[in-house]
Amino acid sequence: MKKIIIIFSLFIYCQSASAQMFSREKLQHKPNVDKKLLSWGYYLGYNSLDFKFDYTNISKDIITEKSGGFNVGLLGNLRITEHIDLRIEPGLVITNRKILFDDSYFSNVPPDDLKPSDLFRELKATYVYLPLSLKFSTTRINNLRPFVQVGIATALNLSSNEKNPDDNSNGTFRTKSNVTFYELGVGIDFYFQYFKFSPTIKGVFALNDELVRDNDPNSPWTGNLERMQSRGIFINFVIQ
Repeated sequence: MKKIIIIFSLFIYCQSASAQMFSREKLQHKPNVDKKLLSWGYYLGYNSLDFKFDYTNISKDIITEKSGGFNVGLLGNLRITEHIDLRIEPGLVITNRKILFDDSYFSNVPPDDLKPSDLFRELKATYVYLPLSLKFSTTRINNLRPFVQVGIATALNLSSNEKNPDDNSNGTFRTKSNVTFYELGVGIDFYFQYFKFSPTIKGVFALNDELVRDNDPNSPWTGNLERMQSRGIFINFVIQ
């Protein structure tokens, strides 16, 4: 993920340098669009999330198998200065992850009692996602404008099973409903004749522990977990 952000940042830098050094000044599309105090838009996107695990005792890592998900939402933008905007981007984030446990986690379970389904849990998540961020933009170069974005988000996981009385002994892996994330992103505003198009890539990182532990403190699924936190990337395509 760090490599992706670095590559995308270099791409933005090269695009800006190329525009400054080799491009003649061109007719600007929508020259006043960034001067509005309030502006609106919507976005569609892709996400890839996994989990970061911290363990109570040293053990083999739990593996996360990621499946790509999608994002959809609205954008509200408040102009603060020429180069700084405050943004709110409420939306839905839908994703799916499978976590795989090593056999060593079940060393105290009789072999005859261990089922293949005990070695993995599939976690589907639908987040109501509400981020608030600051956007720092460069000076506009013809019809493009690079930017970086930093923010914080609160999310409600509608598929968490937090209140479910069943736990992993009944096949239910539970997570917390409320999650807080911080975000770091980069992107480019492209100005077209009738709209502004902004591809953005963001790294998202949960701040709180999302795990709801099993009733048995020695549970092979949660007994050795100190923290479990989501992390990943969002790639959004914004139209204003």
